[in-house]
Amino acid sequence: MLCVHISLLLTLSGAAMCSLLDKQTDFGLKVFSQLARDSVDQNVALSPYGVSSVLAMAQLGASGNTRRALTAAMGFSLHERGMSRQQRLLQRDLSSEDGVETASGVMVERKMSLEKGYRRALAKAFQTHPNQVDFTKPDQAVSIINSWVSDHTAGAIPEFFASGSLTDETRLVILNALHFQGLWKVPFDPKMTQERMFHCANGSKVPVHMMRLANRYNYGEFVTANGVDYDVIEVPYKGDSLSMLLVSPFEPEVQLSTLSSDLSSQRIKQWRTELRNVKRQLAMPRFILNSEVNLKTALLNMGLGDMFNLATADFTRITTDERLCVSKVLQRVKIEVNEQGTKGAAATVAVMFSRMAVEEITLDRPFLFLIQHKQTGAVLFMGHFNQPQ
Repeated sequence: MLCVHISLLLTLSGAAMCSLLDKQTDFGLKVFSQLARDSVDQNVALSPYGVSSVLAMAQLGASGNTRRALTAAMGFSLHERGMSRQQRLLQRDLSSEDGVETASGVMVERKMSLEKGYRRALAKAFQTHPNQVDFTKPDQAVSIINSWVSDHTAGAIPEFFASGSLTDETRLVILNALHFQGLWKVPFDPKMTQERMFHCANGSKVPVHMMRLANRYNYGEFVTANGVDYDVIEVPYKGDSLSMLLVSPFEPEVQLSTLSSDLSSQRIKQWRTELRNVKRQLAMPRFILNSEVNLKTALLNMGLGDMFNLATADFTRITTDERLCVSKVLQRVKIEVNEQGTKGAAATVAVMFSRMAVEEITLDRPFLFLIQHKQTGAVLFMGHFNQPQ
């Protein structure tokens, strides 16, 4: 994660934003690492930014032990002075970027009253206002939420919830949507795309369409704390403000979780400091990756069991009408990479309920990818590509 500044004098607000982004990114990377442990041979993708945003909105409504647990697990609190403003500025900077659209939303049961403080906090940090929904008609509510997600992902995720996914016990749904479309700074020539074998994580081999491009890239070789050698190559998008970082171990038998567990905002900063511009021929697969993940187990493993338990969850800053707890945190991601560029879409949802209601670098083996907004350092998408679909 890189905080870009023109002079050597870093303003206090800029430092705060960088610190907030570092902590949000670190939290998202930890969630991804948890997911990766349970998906050794499978493809998995996540929007770290989306997870951090949704849980930050939940954090704004938390109190007592639930608030303390969320703050400890996430490493930051939007309740701290100035943090809500930094969150708003971050969203503004991302949304002003060509090709990037992000939106946050809250759907609330129409008969449940929200605390005024929570409404103000949502408006201040995320520039969003709750929308009333009749959850006594669950399928109608599903349709409304699906339309919201589709509208804010340019139709890439047209149906987030299936019919029957919500019940009349649902009281609140917190939403984040992210859409990205970027053209490569130097596109791959489709005529150079050839069918080659990809060595999957499970030991099998499958044919893929491998794109090839000889160009100058920012490239570096690194070693994890456990002595695993890997390389990083940066593929820039048009405009140079966004890029894809491709990370691959030298030894094909090394599991990608070994690399993702070593990731942090500081590690990504190290990459960007040490990458050198060199001539390389890059060969990477053209791919489409669809991922649907339930983040509950990962969040439980990170010490957030309290918010999933109706007896212990404390979201009284949201409402005092009923006791609320989180029932599930879900995310859907779609990534498409081809010769022209990348399309990415992610939707993240937290559902609350109440029971009361020249040298060639060939990526022909599993690799990790991250799409980063370089100015803010926000990691918009990341994933393990273990096998072609």
